[in-house]
Amino acid sequence: MPFATRRALLAATLALPALRPARAAWPERTIRLIVPVAPGGSQDIVARLSARALTEALGQTVQVENVPGGGSNIGYAAAARAAPDGYTILAGSDTLSITGAVTPRLGFDPLGFAPIHRSVRVPQIFVVRADHPATDFASWVEAARSRPPAVGTPGNASLAHLLVEQLSRATDTNWTHVPYRGGALAVNDLLAGQLQGVVINIGAVTDHVRGGRLKAFWVSPDARTTALPDVPTLREVGLGAFSVVGWHGLVAPPGTDPAIAARINAANRAGLRRPDIAERLAGLGVEPTDEAPEALSEAIRADAARFAEVVRRFGIRGE
Repeated sequence: MPFATRRALLAATLALPALRPARAAWPERTIRLIVPVAPGGSQDIVARLSARALTEALGQTVQVENVPGGGSNIGYAAAARAAPDGYTILAGSDTLSITGAVTPRLGFDPLGFAPIHRSVRVPQIFVVRADHPATDFASWVEAARSRPPAVGTPGNASLAHLLVEQLSRATDTNWTHVPYRGGALAVNDLLAGQLQGVVINIGAVTDHVRGGRLKAFWVSPDARTTALPDVPTLREVGLGAFSVVGWHGLVAPPGTDPAIAARINAANRAGLRRPDIAERLAGLGVEPTDEAPEALSEAIRADAARFAEVVRRFGIRGE
């Protein structure tokens, strides 16, 4: 075949539309949901409720994989390294906005995950033993001035820890922060009389407050919670400058297709409104949201700017 003819055939071939296999519909296989904490706490429970809802809505199994340790950073790092193909998602929390400020050289960008859904808002709550002589937060603070209190939290550099440092300074009292590896241990020591208070996610103590074993003196958002409507807010006890709310939700590895994130978002929002799941969330004291992915991205970045100043001011360091 003459050279000119071969060249013309090659040019014609290159001009044809590429004959590639059609892109596979997502999802075609099991989706991994990394949970960066141990089983049993409110973050794990919310993640498992999302996994159930997503499995039914997407028609593929969403398999929970607990990867605890390092203040959630081990699980976060595993998710950050995963392929951004929609088959790995992460159960994130408000610690995404804190960890970059307290832990240098993470090896990943905690603000770089693709947002999916802020599944629930998670109020922080301050509780004491039911037999504590204080009747409200003001009288607890007065007692703290004569006897410096030990106050537990679910961990170092947690949102609860940031609140402890700020409120100790704001009330001119000297709280001793006692970090635990998980909220259940802190609550157990409070019930045993080894602590004078605990700041923690509301879901960890709702049943104890309702059952009369603990007293609650404030919740952290600006509005009271439906789970414990008689408990005043930080603003109501005169400390509104420190009002804050945590969250549990879903993010994905950086670079994940926004269309996939949108599908997961829609499925999760609908699933968390199901009566059986909504009832379980209400029992935890957490409040589901009906928000687009962009709302989570904005919350993470706004909190990161706010928390970085708290970390700097009090010299807080990660695990």
